[in-house]
Amino acid sequence: RRAYNNNNDLRLEEVFPKHVADALREGRKVEPERRDCVTIFFSDVVGFTNISSDLPPEKISDMLDRLYTKFDTIARVHDVFKVETIGDAYMAVTNLVQDQDDHVKRMVDFSIDILHAAAVTLIDLDDASKGFVKIRIGLHCGPVVANVVGSRSPRYCLFGDAVNTASKMENSSKDMRIHISERCGKLLRKQSPKRRLLSRGKMNIKGKGQMKTFWLNHSVGSSRHHIDLDEDHQSSCDESDDGLHSPDSENGNTHFSSLGSGNVE
Repeated sequence: RRAYNNNNDLRLEEVFPKHVADALREGRKVEPERRDCVTIFFSDVVGFTNISSDLPPEKISDMLDRLYTKFDTIARVHDVFKVETIGDAYMAVTNLVQDQDDHVKRMVDFSIDILHAAAVTLIDLDDASKGFVKIRIGLHCGPVVANVVGSRSPRYCLFGDAVNTASKMENSSKDMRIHISERCGKLLRKQSPKRRLLSRGKMNIKGKGQMKTFWLNHSVGSSRHHIDLDEDHQSSCDESDDGLHSPDSENGNTHFSSLGSGNVE
């Protein structure tokens, strides 16, 4: 019985932050918690509808299990908190369950490893001709409120416009690319100054209007390199900018532009 209870405790702490798991285990009410600045990750599988129509449900569940088992392992390596999966969507967050001054850089490193993991995951183990999984990723930074919702199969949920914006970054991303908001880009510039960003210019994001967004200028297969940071990390979502320089457009022009300090819509 003791081993059974220990296993249940471990499972609970895989789904909820430890302090939330402790409260649920002790029958205490979990109070909503606000965090002023987190980095939110969303990904989904490109062409999932077509894949689902082409393969039986058993193979779909096997593909997602293999994929998300890899994602979960990478999340542990980078100390990223997995919020949930819904179908082919994977949601994660940093700077929520513990203070992480490098939360944007941490999430970017996580995202790059996620792309590599997807790129070596077969859609169908029995038919390699169907190729490998392709995903798209979106990141955004902002304030959220976290709370446990429901009493049967309770879920740990995040609330706030930042969640919606991160989802929009993913929805408007492309195959095997990491799409980030301007706010996220500014914080990344502070936490990882050598990281290159490729501007997409101003885009009309459904439900958000015009937003300036960026690609993380990384392609699967390129070499990873260690980045030495010689300045203090910044964890605030303050939008002030000391000069975030990124290529001006997707066409590879060498002209650089600086992000201004205006408000992010």
